[in-house]
Amino acid sequence: MFDQLITNQIVVHFIGNKSADEGIRFSSGKLVVDDNLKTLLSGYFAGSFKSPEFYHFAHPDDLKFNEVFNYVTSIFDNPGNLFNQSISLAKHLYEHSTHPNVKSGEFYTAYFYDCLIEDQVVDAVGLFKSENKDTFLKMLHKNGNFEANIEEGINITKLDKGCLIFNTEKEKGYLVAIVDNTAKNNEARFWKDEFLQLCPRADNFHHTQNLLSLCKQFVVEKLPESFEVSRADQADMLNRSVKFFKEKETFAMDDFTSVVLQSPEVIPVFNQYKDQYSAERGIDISEEFDISAPAVKKQQRIFKSVIKLDKNFHIYIHGNKSLIERGFDETTGMQYYKMYFKEEN
Repeated sequence: MFDQLITNQIVVHFIGNKSADEGIRFSSGKLVVDDNLKTLLSGYFAGSFKSPEFYHFAHPDDLKFNEVFNYVTSIFDNPGNLFNQSISLAKHLYEHSTHPNVKSGEFYTAYFYDCLIEDQVVDAVGLFKSENKDTFLKMLHKNGNFEANIEEGINITKLDKGCLIFNTEKEKGYLVAIVDNTAKNNEARFWKDEFLQLCPRADNFHHTQNLLSLCKQFVVEKLPESFEVSRADQADMLNRSVKFFKEKETFAMDDFTSVVLQSPEVIPVFNQYKDQYSAERGIDISEEFDISAPAVKKQQRIFKSVIKLDKNFHIYIHGNKSLIERGFDETTGMQYYKMYFKEEN
């Protein structure tokens, strides 16, 4: 996503797990880097930002109480503040590193200049954390022979946690991109929700993502609760939803409900569920927006139209639901599906 990040200031501190009383080890100054190391670190920092998914800093009471927002603002106002503010950021991160799943690691604060983002050239502040170490085998030639040394270090192709804050949209909480490759469960997601305190930016990516998530939940949870529908009917509606977003360039709620939901009885139930879904999650469900292709691609993987039959079979439905029939066999007392096809691949 970001071809190049140019930095002339990097500070590294070590952050432990607070609940394990591992503490913080501060650097005495900025990291000294030559041109080769700058190139390697730039690739390490920038390489994991693949998705055009952006956020803003937020706070339940007021944006001015978000600590990272304030520290970063001080850096943007005067890049010479980077080192002092990196210490404040490290302390703030340590205060939120209390969950047992949070690993210790190096915490980087970097300043980048002349970043191209959404046709703007702006500076950026980067916050990164490396938690996982890889084992490397280093061969040394000594006295006419080779010796093998085992060393532990950071794999510069795998960024664990990252955040790029661009100096634009300040009044909304800056434009923020994040990476978190280690948060595989909800309780460990301290990086985005606790340390940074981010909320989704109200753009086409999140509008598309929100609508697709709403569709999936409605079809899986609310539809069978309110109507007598088969799993094949649910799979068909999921397929129509994805097809709509893949084929259309713009979204309009009336168009969507008529094409995807179709039934006059289903549409009011969906609208009621939409309002409830939006209120419970505190998200905006927009009625009209330009569809984001990257968001569709990201969300498409959760739209798996699969019928699971006991522990024996999975039926994947990709198209015409009329080619599959459900029945009951009185002889065996078991249910069955009958499928029609022209050729076997």
